[in-house]
Amino acid sequence: MTIYQKFVFPILKRMDAETVHDRTLVALQLAQRFRMGRALLQTIAGELPAQPVEAFGLTFPNVLGIAAGFDKEARVACGLGLLGFGHVEVGTLTPKPQEGNPKPRIFRLPEDAAIINRMGFPNGGVITAVSRLHTLAQQKGDLIVGVSLGKQKATSLEDAPLDYMQVMRAVYKTADYLAVNISSPNTPGLRELQGGNYLGHLLRTLRVENEVLAKRHGIRKRPLLVKIAPDLTWQELDGILDAVTNTGMDGLIATNTTLSRQGLSSSWQDETGGLSGRPLRDLSNAIIRYIVQHTHGNLPVIGVGGVQTAVDVKAKLDAGAALVQLYTGLVYEGPGIAGRILRKYH
Repeated sequence: MTIYQKFVFPILKRMDAETVHDRTLVALQLAQRFRMGRALLQTIAGELPAQPVEAFGLTFPNVLGIAAGFDKEARVACGLGLLGFGHVEVGTLTPKPQEGNPKPRIFRLPEDAAIINRMGFPNGGVITAVSRLHTLAQQKGDLIVGVSLGKQKATSLEDAPLDYMQVMRAVYKTADYLAVNISSPNTPGLRELQGGNYLGHLLRTLRVENEVLAKRHGIRKRPLLVKIAPDLTWQELDGILDAVTNTGMDGLIATNTTLSRQGLSSSWQDETGGLSGRPLRDLSNAIIRYIVQHTHGNLPVIGVGGVQTAVDVKAKLDAGAALVQLYTGLVYEGPGIAGRILRKYH
């Protein structure tokens, strides 16, 4: 058991989860601004082995990243990089400011090493993040920064491509890759974009926009990844794989949070929202394995869900993932998690 698990987390779990998250962001923002703070973060990370990974035409410093939702507005990516993470997916960003769903909207389930959230894409709008992304692009070194694209809660599914394009245009020059979030369970109707005619139309639109923006800015096309839900039938997943491959997407992120509550013991299990953490681990791994097998390894996957240890990372890589992300694991294992995993996972 680490110092964080023994002494720090027992204090934090008595506090409101979103308040703790906000204070963590403030602490990271301060730390990454000053030399002593940066040194402290590097000390927490410890000695990191050189483990570069090639994926989507990019070189990642290592296999481990932070999933979207932690750094919603691109405030602390540099600090997370100093803690050892090789990539940070910021967002999800929407075209206009959005408050998200009413509070409380984050619930810890420590008995299950899980979290339920129903955030609803709270953020200040993409324009407020652009200047931070520009600064980040100049300071981040070899850290890879992805941006998660979302739609406004009030935007209809028919008009959703316009929202995704608006965010895409704003962040295009400063994002290393773009993640199309169509799978959050906390925006009404959003998951319907994963099926029917919606998905093919959305992805075709974004593929064309990707080509237009690359030419306009005189830069390489940004990898376009699609983040999917774990609560899909195999038939539904087959339909997504067809749409993704037919429209030339660069990869998948598997998976977002789940609506399932199977096997939980916490008293908070009946809260609405998406469940993340350990209960999602095996389901995520099964979906990764299915994707890799059915695309013959030609569609790279970022594996997400239930990652807390080096064993968890290895399981996702063995399932066929090219890269791995975590979020809930950081809450339960503390800021040294990246260093501990990266020193052990081989």
